[in-house]
Amino acid sequence: MSDLVRTARRLAWFTVGYNIIEGLVSVAFGISDDSVSLFGFGLDSFIEVLSAVIVLWRLRREFGGGTGSVQRERLATRGIGVLFVLLTAVIAVNSAVRLIDHVHPETALPGVVISLASLSFMFWLYTAKMRVAGALDSKALRSDAVCSLACIWLSVVLLAGSGIYYVTRIWWVDSIAAIAIAVLVLREGIENIQSSLKQEFDGCCCNHCETQPQTPSRSGKGQGLGQ
Repeated sequence: MSDLVRTARRLAWFTVGYNIIEGLVSVAFGISDDSVSLFGFGLDSFIEVLSAVIVLWRLRREFGGGTGSVQRERLATRGIGVLFVLLTAVIAVNSAVRLIDHVHPETALPGVVISLASLSFMFWLYTAKMRVAGALDSKALRSDAVCSLACIWLSVVLLAGSGIYYVTRIWWVDSIAAIAIAVLVLREGIENIQSSLKQEFDGCCCNHCETQPQTPSRSGKGQGLGQ
């Protein structure tokens, strides 16, 4: 097994471990501080763990000699998409109720800290995965990198909402940020479902990676951002 393949697998396992920790911390603080945006962000992290497991399946099929079932990956990808859609509904309903009842979090500091930590780790993960994906010409790892890019956007929304509330104490900011997170999560869910329904599905867990060039250049990071 080449050093690049080992690096790819380590990055995928790091994604699993980090998202589990991030999810536990975010949900705990979301509940204790009554922050629906942080709670939804944490639940999304747990679903991202399942996506990363699919990527590990695909890496084994690409480089480990594993046979892997595309049909199994298709069902798993569709199931993850459904979970994203259900998560969207939970966040949207909770946010609407909080807006009606004028409910707001106790503090936004945990959201600021967690989103900053997520941005630093996820940006590093995204660039590392794109670099290794380009060197290996790996569609699985490129797909995982795009998922990390989606996590970056979720972190940006959480940081914006938490930061604005921390500075201004405007009561409805947390709920609006949660709705924005729900929209991004819904997009992920729809993409997963659409991808799994395509006849040419080969295990890619999002539509973005299907449009990536087969042999990315050294500037692959810019290609991912352009999606």
